[in-house]
Amino acid sequence: MDTGLPDCASAILPLIEDHTGLVAGVRRTERGFGSDLTAVVEGADGRFFVKAMRNRAGGRRDSLIRERLINASLGGIAPPLLWDEMTDDWLVLGFALIDGRSADFAPASPDLALVVDAIGEIGRLSLPPIAQDWAETRWDRFASDSSEAALFRGDALLHTDINPSNFLVAKGRTWVVDWAWPTKGAAFIDPALLVLQLIAAGHTPASAEEWAERLPAWRTAPSHAIDAFAAANLRMYRAASTRKPDADWLTAMVDACRRWAEHRGTD
Repeated sequence: MDTGLPDCASAILPLIEDHTGLVAGVRRTERGFGSDLTAVVEGADGRFFVKAMRNRAGGRRDSLIRERLINASLGGIAPPLLWDEMTDDWLVLGFALIDGRSADFAPASPDLALVVDAIGEIGRLSLPPIAQDWAETRWDRFASDSSEAALFRGDALLHTDINPSNFLVAKGRTWVVDWAWPTKGAAFIDPALLVLQLIAAGHTPASAEEWAERLPAWRTAPSHAIDAFAAANLRMYRAASTRKPDADWLTAMVDACRRWAEHRGTD
């Protein structure tokens, strides 16, 4: 059987089959580059979405551990984690499989209201005890000074990877997936990341912000905090694009950031 698993299948398959039954097939997903294996697994006991990572210290392994720890606190926004296994060599997570499609962020897309509703649901979640020490700091070094970086602090639970692939539309609702690096920070950050992604998808900055206006976390945020965040993102993506000049997606994000910063007068 060609399962599509990596060469270490002999180590991973027993961990999967403890929960899925005999594996009949494995289909790798198109995305999911942060894990050694991201796949739909068909077993005797059903179909599952599986992530597996080598159990080695470092950011990628830590991200899978965060995803495992946060799942129970997400109130059904994300597909439930059904089982997990950790050995000396591997960490494996098995989720309920959602037969959905990635959300469409383009202007006039019928998915936009569902996406905004999902971000609103995230904003209503209480920060769980497990996330108390997960302070958001990724934008700090791109702020103009420490006082601007302090604007990104807060007690909201954040997803922080807002993009179309992480919103699965199925049966009239949206599931938010890939909680690889949830953090604690200012509540406006997820809505602001939505604005940036909408601009990248073809919205004008003004129309993108109109969608964010539906979210309380955006409406109540200090304007100067959003300004600082827009400027920090422009610096961050410019730095990333300089390191990887051939990455077209980074070039596109720099352009989206620039247009947003110009709109807010922070370029």
